[in-house]
Amino acid sequence: MLRVGLSGGIGSGKSTVAGRLAEHGAVVIDADRLAREVVEPGTDGLREIVEAFGEDVVRDGALDRAALAARVFSDDAARATLNGITHPRIAARTAELIAAAPEDAIVVHDVPLLVENGMAPLYHLVLIVHAGVEERVVRLRGRGMPEEDARRRIAAQADDERRRAVADVWLDNSGTPDLVLARVDELWADRLVRYESNVRLRRYAPGPPVVVPYDATWPEQARRVAARIALAADGRRVEHIGSTAVPGLAAKDVLDFQLGVASLEEAAGLEDALARAGFPGLGLREDAVKRAGDAPELWHKRLHAGADPGRRVNLHVRVEGGPAWEWAVRFRDWLRADAAARDEYAAVKLELAERHRGDADRFAYGESKEPWVSAAAARVDAFFASQEG
Repeated sequence: MLRVGLSGGIGSGKSTVAGRLAEHGAVVIDADRLAREVVEPGTDGLREIVEAFGEDVVRDGALDRAALAARVFSDDAARATLNGITHPRIAARTAELIAAAPEDAIVVHDVPLLVENGMAPLYHLVLIVHAGVEERVVRLRGRGMPEEDARRRIAAQADDERRRAVADVWLDNSGTPDLVLARVDELWADRLVRYESNVRLRRYAPGPPVVVPYDATWPEQARRVAARIALAADGRRVEHIGSTAVPGLAAKDVLDFQLGVASLEEAAGLEDALARAGFPGLGLREDAVKRAGDAPELWHKRLHAGADPGRRVNLHVRVEGGPAWEWAVRFRDWLRADAAARDEYAAVKLELAERHRGDADRFAYGESKEPWVSAAAARVDAFFASQEG
């Protein structure tokens, strides 16, 4: 099962995107619809709201949403009370619907306040639907909403910067509907369907070892992926390492992370949770020993890789604070600080990527870099010794 979070500001056109995904076969769970369902006439939710806010928020036996909104919009305490009544019920109903979905489902959770409520790490992928403020105001006025109310509601929601920070996919819906629908069709066929099958079958997304220029969005992408890994691993420490963590360095478009554990036995216990989060395990691996006298087992790790065909990931699960963990951090930080070393490493990478361009083995390119990396160990040590001195 693939869990997709869908959000966007009021008037951005989320319903258009959700409808198209449903046409393709997605199981769409509409948070707004559930919010109405849990306070329908006769429900415990409505009864508790009346107890908290009085009979004047009910008209003809049903919740008077306008009256309730007027009570809670500018009153934080009242809004917290309302959320305490509705949110647990919405969450429980959402869980029921997800549990009832088929094993191979692509579940799309349409949540208006996904960003505001910090929900992004809960999903394998987050889609944000965007339209400019003025376009959204026009759309809302077309639905009968006064312009002042439209602008107030838009201002009360997360801005574009916050939405971009969580968006794995940014769907621009500023133009005609056919444009965004075509983008959704492409996304469904090229990414979502493949991603779901990879998660269900515990396969990683393959790709050639093509070295590309540094991408300034890699750190932001890494923060999103790291948050998912940390959530799946119960808050354990996650470090963005490797070439994509070094500003200015050419690299394969693969984000590397290491996840800290107390032991490799503990790492094995995380395998199922990581696989369900989209990072299937590839077993026990050995890092090359880079510190004289160390036992080889001190450099063992468990390796995982990302299932998302649109964002390749390598995840190295290592003992936090162990020699392999510390080496990965020191090597990254050395390259960040030493421009000459960074340029030298980039040249090596480009040459080896060309040599391994047709390899079916995803990790052959990485293994071919090991002689240069191991030889750099003394330079890394000398750099940090000079910093400490």
